[in-house]
Amino acid sequence: MSVAFTKEEDYESVAANLPDRPISPHPNLVTPDGLALIEAALAQARAAMTAAKSGGDVSADRTAMARATRDLRYWSSRRASAQVTPPGPADGVVRLGARVTFVREDGREQSYRIVGEDEADPARGSVSWISPLGQALLGKSEGDEAILAGATVEIVAIG
Repeated sequence: MSVAFTKEEDYESVAANLPDRPISPHPNLVTPDGLALIEAALAQARAAMTAAKSGGDVSADRTAMARATRDLRYWSSRRASAQVTPPGPADGVVRLGARVTFVREDGREQSYRIVGEDEADPARGSVSWISPLGQALLGKSEGDEAILAGATVEIVAIG
């Protein structure tokens, strides 16, 4: 068959068919800060949608419209399912929102805040409550041990 008879989609058309962002099957537990981040992302998605629509001919930039639509669906869903979990009592138990400091077997001390999925950023010291680290630490108290990546750590502070 000649190439002249095949339909080739242009780059813009292919890029406009963005897959949806995956939604976690876990409960959407968030800290108050996490809810604020979701609301800010939702506002940005709405602004991107408005900008894409006001650009005149929507077909001229289908990628921007597809991205804005996808992000708006995702953040609307995350906002609708958000379950704000206020800080727990200062009873020394690791809960959502707590900062946990632990010491590894080699003496290294590390500290992470346990947060919701959308606000997790390990490079900045926060991990999701459903991550292996979060799951290993939740419910523990100061002085307890936990198993992380096959090694034992001791919890030395909870804040």
